[in-house]
Amino acid sequence: MTINQIFREGHQGLARVACLLGGAVWGLYWIPLRTLDSAGISGAWASALFNLIALVFIAPLILIRLRPWLAGGLQIQLTGATLGLTLLVYSTAFLYTDVVHAILLYYLTPIWGALFGRLWLKEKITPDQLVGIGFGIVGMMVILHIDEGFPWPRNIGDWMALSAGILWALGATMTRRFPEQHTLDIVSTWFLWCTIFAIIAGLLFQGPQSVPDLATTIPVVYWVVPIVVLIVIPTFIAITWGLPQLNPGTSGLLFMTEISVVTVSAAILTDEHIGVREILGVVLISLAGLAEVLLPRLRRVS
Repeated sequence: MTINQIFREGHQGLARVACLLGGAVWGLYWIPLRTLDSAGISGAWASALFNLIALVFIAPLILIRLRPWLAGGLQIQLTGATLGLTLLVYSTAFLYTDVVHAILLYYLTPIWGALFGRLWLKEKITPDQLVGIGFGIVGMMVILHIDEGFPWPRNIGDWMALSAGILWALGATMTRRFPEQHTLDIVSTWFLWCTIFAIIAGLLFQGPQSVPDLATTIPVVYWVVPIVVLIVIPTFIAITWGLPQLNPGTSGLLFMTEISVVTVSAAILTDEHIGVREILGVVLISLAGLAEVLLPRLRRVS
């Protein structure tokens, strides 16, 4: 098969690789964001810079595909806006809470994905999904300190991570609901709306005085551009292409690489506490994502 055929018709094996590597790359996404925050580009402006640079480099694709992009109408815009808001909320969460807490609260997506599939796509919630939902809820309670009272998120970062997981499940459901949408159109709309939302959020919540000046921005652009062009854009294209080809259980399993990468990288690069509670949360929420894949295989073996 040629590259064009693979891109147009899909390929199950490569779709799995795309989601596997995509999860691993997303697991390192917090590092440049925190570096930007330390350099004075904080909060939503860090996400705005990343996505604005991506939008500049992907703009030729929008122009080349302008007619089908416009023909996508409200569906493509809603999908892109949902994914764009997901990325903004997810990436900003790392700046306001512990890295491991952010990723674990985000990865309660099996719960929200099953619910959206039932409500919108009329998919039945299977017993295996119920087991996964159970693991996810218990994991969330552990991470949110149920032993100290009702398990509310502790801070704005926790709330953002939890919200990002819900938004990602909604966006993933939309890509399955509208499978005719072209990968490049979704990715370009994704970057566009994330940039718009990030600028609005920065102005509203951080104020006009928080806009990074050129003296702050120019020194970081030299290393942000290669990361965006060589890693971020290809990863987003790969994820958007591969995700609709896989069932939610398989894609959830493959994206679990993100939890491992985040946990290991946070343990090495930060002084955040990763103790028994966090490790137990990793195990429980990983089982939530794996349940739909592992339980059928265990039954076949037995």
